[in-house]
Amino acid sequence: MDAAPPLTTTGLADRLLASPPLLGGTRLVRVDGPAGSGKTTLAAGLAAALPDVAVVHMDDLYAGWTLTGAVARLAAGVLGPLAEGRPGAYHRYDWAQGRFAPDRTPVPVPGVLVVEGCGSGSREVDPWASLRIWVEADPSVRLARGVARDGAHLAGEWRRWQRTEAVHFATEGTRARADVVVDGGR
Repeated sequence: MDAAPPLTTTGLADRLLASPPLLGGTRLVRVDGPAGSGKTTLAAGLAAALPDVAVVHMDDLYAGWTLTGAVARLAAGVLGPLAEGRPGAYHRYDWAQGRFAPDRTPVPVPGVLVVEGCGSGSREVDPWASLRIWVEADPSVRLARGVARDGAHLAGEWRRWQRTEAVHFATEGTRARADVVVDGGR
């Protein structure tokens, strides 16, 4: 794991492109870490710095405020087909409706797939990953960001989610297995 100076998105993109594709002909980069740490921002920066890229957000695969089943949906709908050189697809969770959308969201076969969100660094996905990134920030910063984005009425959900993800990360050893650790609190 790198502990040296922080890498820029360009440096991370270069590192990824220097690694072999392990998801068929696709390089998979996973951006994991606690909610509110800056994963989505980093993933967007990476996507902008990379050619032929698709992005999948784990938030679209959760069945609400739970991690249960999200990685299995990612593997079955997106990673499995891409590993075989076929486009993937998934049903996006509609947070306002509280259910998965009936139409599938297509994922083409890209040169690079960026998967960002809590759970993207699960062990089940390791065989396909070319680069594993962990993004972290102080819990109070993360909670403040989440509440600012989602509204004060969801502060209780955010606190519960922080406990849920902490158990998941400890069980999976996600941070320890990361190739790169990024400070998203800056």
